Amino acid sequence: MNWEQLLSLKRFGDTNKRLRLEQDETRLGFEVDYDRIIFSQEFRSLQDKTQVIPLSQTDFVHTRLTHSLEVSVVGRSLGRIVGQKVLEKHPHLQNVHGYQANDFGAIVATAALAHDIGNPPFGHSGEKSIGEFFKSGVGKAYKDQLTDKEYQDLCDFEGNANGFKILTQSRAGREGGLRLSYATLGAFTKYPKESLPKKPTKHIADKKYGVFQSEKDAFQDIADELGLIKRSEKHLSYARHPLAYLVEAADDICYTIIDFEDGINLGLIPEEFALEYLSKVIRDNIKPENYYALATKEDRIGYLRALAIGALINDAVDIFMKNEDAILNGTFDSALLDKSKFEAQINDIIKISIENIYHSEEVVDKEIAGYQIINKLLTVYTAAVNHSFNGTASNYDKLILKRLPETINFSTPNLYERLLAVCHYVSLLSDSKAIQNFKKIEGVTF
Repeated sequence: MNWEQLLSLKRFGDTNKRLRLEQDETRLGFEVDYDRIIFSQEFRSLQDKTQVIPLSQTDFVHTRLTHSLEVSVVGRSLGRIVGQKVLEKHPHLQNVHGYQANDFGAIVATAALAHDIGNPPFGHSGEKSIGEFFKSGVGKAYKDQLTDKEYQDLCDFEGNANGFKILTQSRAGREGGLRLSYATLGAFTKYPKESLPKKPTKHIADKKYGVFQSEKDAFQDIADELGLIKRSEKHLSYARHPLAYLVEAADDICYTIIDFEDGINLGLIPEEFALEYLSKVIRDNIKPENYYALATKEDRIGYLRALAIGALINDAVDIFMKNEDAILNGTFDSALLDKSKFEAQINDIIKISIENIYHSEEVVDKEIAGYQIINKLLTVYTAAVNHSFNGTASNYDKLILKRLPETINFSTPNLYERLLAVCHYVSLLSDSKAIQNFKKIEGVTF
C-alpha cells in the first residue's frame, strides 16, 4: 500500500476525485468529514447510549458521546504526530502532493469520532442481544431462508459493520450516505472483512468483521480506490488502512484509562489504586507535589489520567513508526498497544475494571433489562414487517408499522435486507428511546 492512494480525498458517492487545490483552505477536505459526522442525527443519539455505566444519574460518567469525543481528541494527537513523522520520512507527500501533518490528524480524529456510531443501545450487550435473538430466539426461524453469510451477519450483529452502513448507505436526498472521504472510511474500518469465515487467522483485522453483506460492493469500491491489500481470493478480506491502527489505539487508550477513572469517581475502585497503577505508566513524569496539591478526588485522578494518556500516545506513535513498513505491507498483525512497553500495566488496569466495573451489580442489572427490551422490540418489529410484506398483517402489525421511520426501507422483497433494516433501526435507538418503545409495546405507558 502507498500513502498517495491511502490519503484519497475522493468522496464516497461522488464521481470526481477531489484535489487538494480544489479545497476551501479554511475547511480542508478531511475536516469536512468531521463536521458531517458531528451534525449527523446518528452521532447525536450517542449522548444517550451506554458506554460502561448504563443510564447513570451522575454527571461525570461517560456516555458513548463523551467517549467518542475523547477518543477523537486522542486520535487527532496520534494522527498529527504520526503524520509529521511520515512526512519527514516521505517528503514527496508534502512537497509534491501538498499533504500536511494535520491531514493525518483530521482523518484519524474523524474516524475515531465515528467509531461507535453503529453501536446499539445498552452497550456491547445490545450487540449480543440482537445476535441471541437470531441464534436461539424467535429469529432462528429465518435461518433456512438466508445464506450462511447473511445469517452470520445477524447472529454476530456487529456495531462496526453497522457503523460502516450508517456512514455509506444512500437514501432519498443523501446519495453516498454522509459522503465522507475514502481515506476516512478506510481508517474507520478496523475489521475490513465480511462475517464469514469467522476469525480465520489470529491477525487483528480478523478479530471481528466490519462489513455487512448489504455493503460489500461499497467496501470493495473503497478498497480499490485506497489500494488496500487483498488477503483472500475466496472471501471479502483486506489488510487494514494503516490509520485504522491509530483509531484502534485511541479507543484502547481511552477505554483503558477513562473507564478506570469512571470506576474511581463512582467509588467502585479505591482512589489509591489510581496512584498505584497509573504511576507505573506515567513513571518519571509524575510530580507528587502537583498531585497532592489538588483538592478534589476528580482533579487528582484527572491529573494522573492526562499524564497516562500522554505516555500511551507517545508509545503508540513509536510502535507505529517502527512497524510502518509491515503496516503498509499488511503483515503487522496485532493492535499497537499489544506491542506496548506498558502492556503488563495496561492488562492490570483492565483486569481491575472488569472485576469492579463491568461485573458490578448496576451494570449487570441494566444488561439483563437491555436483553429483554431488545428481544421484545425485535420480536414485534420483525413480525410486523414480514407480515406486511406477506400480506398477513394484523391491525396490531399495522399500528406498529405506523411508528417505524419512513427513512428506512422495511418493505424490500429481500428477507435479509428486511431483517437487517429492523436490526439497524433498533441499533439507532438511544437507551431511553428503546425503553420508551418497549413500555409502549407492553402497554405500560402512553
